[in-house]
Amino acid sequence: MAQKAIREYDAKKILQERWGDYFGDIVVYAGKAVQVTPGSDWDQLKTENGWLQSGRLAVKPDQLIGKRGKHGLILLDADFETVKKWVLERINKPVTIGQVTGVLRQFIIEPFLPQKVEYYLAIKSDRAADTIYFSPSGGVDIEENWEKVVSIPVPVGTSVDDVDVAGKLPDSLSGAEKAFFSPFIRGIFKLYADLHFTFLEFNPLAVNGNNVVPLDTKARLDDTASYLCGKKWCAVSFPPPFGREPFPEEIYIKELDEGTGASLKLTILNPKARVWTLNAGGGASVVYADTIVDLGFAKDLANYGEYSGNPSTEFTYKYARTVLDLFTREKDPEGKPKILIVGGGIANFTDVANTLTGIVQALREYRDKLKAVGARIYLRRGGPNWREGLAKIRELGKELGIPIEVHGPEMHMTRIVSMGLEEK
Repeated sequence: MAQKAIREYDAKKILQERWGDYFGDIVVYAGKAVQVTPGSDWDQLKTENGWLQSGRLAVKPDQLIGKRGKHGLILLDADFETVKKWVLERINKPVTIGQVTGVLRQFIIEPFLPQKVEYYLAIKSDRAADTIYFSPSGGVDIEENWEKVVSIPVPVGTSVDDVDVAGKLPDSLSGAEKAFFSPFIRGIFKLYADLHFTFLEFNPLAVNGNNVVPLDTKARLDDTASYLCGKKWCAVSFPPPFGREPFPEEIYIKELDEGTGASLKLTILNPKARVWTLNAGGGASVVYADTIVDLGFAKDLANYGEYSGNPSTEFTYKYARTVLDLFTREKDPEGKPKILIVGGGIANFTDVANTLTGIVQALREYRDKLKAVGARIYLRRGGPNWREGLAKIRELGKELGIPIEVHGPEMHMTRIVSMGLEEK
């Protein structure tokens, strides 16, 4: 499945906005947070969030950095002016975490809540189940105390309501704690599943009566589910990992994506790799990437992305041209042919002929550069007007003098991957 990490601020914003749908006023989400960026107006932050001046605060970077406390990147129990000074000393400055160096640009400020009891709660998805993890001993040393964590699997295709959550909670919990956490965990699980999270962790989790505050939150979403519940994600963004600045081409495709009702996505994994993809559909893009990795070519995979939602010929052309420009910049250092996988399932409403026309235009434009890097192209596509679209690609291969394998829905969608990568 596709999994993309989101900022802590965005995760907590989603929780705050959707909490009432699952808990009403029985369990109260009592967390507050503000986001600070290089352009933030500190006076405006105070005006719009009075609690910033009325209590003690905690602040930390919010850029997918793990173990922030152990790296001295958390300030606790401070007043507003101290927090402001601490942030301004670090914002737009580089910091090294392990072997990774990046610039700090995003911070999150929250009320400081000292806790005597800190719980741990997480949910993680894999192929067989969504597994709930719970411990009455949360905090920074949770890994060292993993034997105290109980696992509660919810197999795929089943309901959390069919799982004996209370019976699987630790015996060390009091009766009142079990009575609270059993329905609470069920509610969080339903929120998790409905909003297509793939990972959600509260560590630590503070509970005071029926007020709940996740003091530290990590989350990942299945970004291919944006068409289902993107509006419920509160305009969430998917930042790059800490220390990885976005490529100009990624920024360009993001701008294109914002200018169309279709979906255009591009992540560059290794610009010097020799296997590139130009895939139609969010689900298909995951399947093709997984297949390339499963065949043992993970180190050769250059990008991850997709065009979907019936983009126009013009937008498909601009997307394809961007990928081809990256694809043709360098020859493979070992002299191997460079592989372009143009894959897709069987579309429901995307006009295959129109989108492939855009790809034809881009391929024709890059003819000489494609030849220079020894390009081999493998295409499989189905859907409305697929025969017309595939005929254009076949003719193009003859015109350009470039090896292009063209297949329709009669072939298994990932067969072109093994054809391209398992060299004979």
